[in-house]
Order: sequence, then structure tokens, then C-alpha cells
Amino acid sequence: MTILGEQYEHKTMSQNPDPDLLATYHKRNFPVGNYHAVYEAGFSGFESCRKLNQLGVHCIVIHPADVPTSQKEKLQKTDKADSRKLARSLRSNEFEAIHIPDQELEADRALIRQRFRLVKDVSRTKNRVKSLLFQFGIPIPERFTSAQTRHWSKVYINWLKELAINRRSLKQVLDNYIYIGESQRKDLLLVSKQVRNLTLTEAYNKNYNLLLSVPGIGLMTAMTFLGQIGDATRFERLDDLCNYIGLVPRMYGSGEKMQVGKMINRGRKELKIMLIEASWEAIRKDPALMLKFNELSKRMHKNKAIIRIARKILSRIRFVLKNQQP
Repeated sequence: MTILGEQYEHKTMSQNPDPDLLATYHKRNFPVGNYHAVYEAGFSGFESCRKLNQLGVHCIVIHPADVPTSQKEKLQKTDKADSRKLARSLRSNEFEAIHIPDQELEADRALIRQRFRLVKDVSRTKNRVKSLLFQFGIPIPERFTSAQTRHWSKVYINWLKELAINRRSLKQVLDNYIYIGESQRKDLLLVSKQVRNLTLTEAYNKNYNLLLSVPGIGLMTAMTFLGQIGDATRFERLDDLCNYIGLVPRMYGSGEKMQVGKMINRGRKELKIMLIEASWEAIRKDPALMLKFNELSKRMHKNKAIIRIARKILSRIRFVLKNQQP
């Protein structure tokens, strides 16, 4: 960590990551000071920030990509250099702090994200089974390859179990994948039930039912949005909400030229994915959205057009939550 005064640098040093130690050090060495701290968002979460604020140190957390960095600092990156850089930028008031959720919301968010990861794990196991069958020349019957039966059904799993495979090791590998896949599906069912139970609580029930009134929005999309966003009224403009989710394009302008590229990598990936999936569903249910999608598709690829529809869905979500009406 680096400690700066208004006009001087006190020292850069290492210390155990304990908020109590930091607050005690400050109050012992600078008994009449006003204390400010910053750290980058990461695996450690927000508990240190909450504890420091309780101890009288005004702490904020910032997005790592928002830290001003010179080329030299990129080429010679060390913990000391990063610490000094954060301290200088904090003293210059260059940072925009990210939102710190309360502990209850952060815990609910962890449960919802766990389900998102389990869905990805289940998909990986399915794809590994397909790759294994393809590798050893075992064809999958046509009745299991149509769009209607692409998910693992009991019939498909029984077919996998009854496959006549002469190689012992290959049979063991397939059986292991089936066991892992069935176990993951049970875990996913359990976590999905726990997320569904959240919708019945006072903290979510009203907003959850409001979001269900938006075309294309279902159980998991609604809960993922509520768990990640929290209070939607903290976003003053739709553009702020789009930037938070990452539903904005890359742009590079110089003079009269402006290049617009793909969507930025920032934002919550799971929200972005679910919002786009909800948009495909919404254009089938909402005539106005279907009309707009067809108009956009005449001048751009459908995958780009659906992103514009996702922005409209997001606008409806924001309106519904802000005005508390379906």
C-alpha cells in the first residue's frame, strides 16, 4: 500500500490485508487526519471496503480498467507501481467509484451467479460427450439431434448407457461423463429451486412480478437482473444502464471519421447473454418489437438487429422498475 498526504508521499509498504491494521496505523501516525482509501474490484469482494468505512476510513472500490495507466507502467508492472498509481489518482480525485451492494444482495447475487456457472458446466459436459462420440466414430441417432431434443432427455441418457462399446476404457470414460452430467443436473435443479424461492421473498416479489410483464422476460432473466442491478433507480439515464451491462459498441473517432465496432467487453456477461436471449423471445410475442426487428434486419445482420431490440427491452425494464407499473 501507498500512503500519501496532500503534498507529500509518506511511504509505500506491505501490510497484512486487515482493515483494522490499516485504520490503526493511520490513526496512530495521523491522529487528526481525514482518511481515504481505494482498491480495485476483484476476488476479495467488498467486505474490506465496508469494514474500512465503519472504522472511519472513507473507502471506495474502482473498476480496474478505469485506472489511468502510462505505457511505462504497462511495461513495468509491479505491486508497488500499482499502489502508487492508485494513491496518486485517488488524491487527484480522478476515480468514479463503483456501486457497493449491501451484504444481503451480494449473497443473493452469489446464488444467482452459481446457477449461471452450473448451466455452463452442464453444457460443457454435454459437449464433451458429443466430442467423445464423434472422436470414436459413434453416430448419434437422428431423433436426438433435432432442435426439439437437443437437451439431455431420459431416453437419450438411457441410449448412452446402453451403448455397446468394446473398449473398456472408452466405456468407463463415457460412464464417468454420464455420472458427472446427471450429478450436475441435480445440482442445477436444486440451485434453480433456491433462486425460485427468492422470488417469494419481500425483497424481490413485487419487482419480480413487474419484470414478468415485460415480453421475453422469464424467471431466471428477471432474478439475474434484480440480483445484479439491485436498485435500478441509481441509473439516471438509459445509457448509464447500457454501459453497466456492456450493451454499447466500441467507438473510435478522429476528426470527422467515426468507427463503430463490436460490443465492449466490459459489463456483466451473464446479463448481456440473458438480455439478448430474452430479445429473441420478445420479438415472437410483441408485434411492435417484431416490426422494428424486421425494419432493422433490412439494413444490418440479424445478430446486430437483435442488440438494438435488447436495448429496447432494457428501456422497458428500467421504466417498469422506476415507475413501479407493469
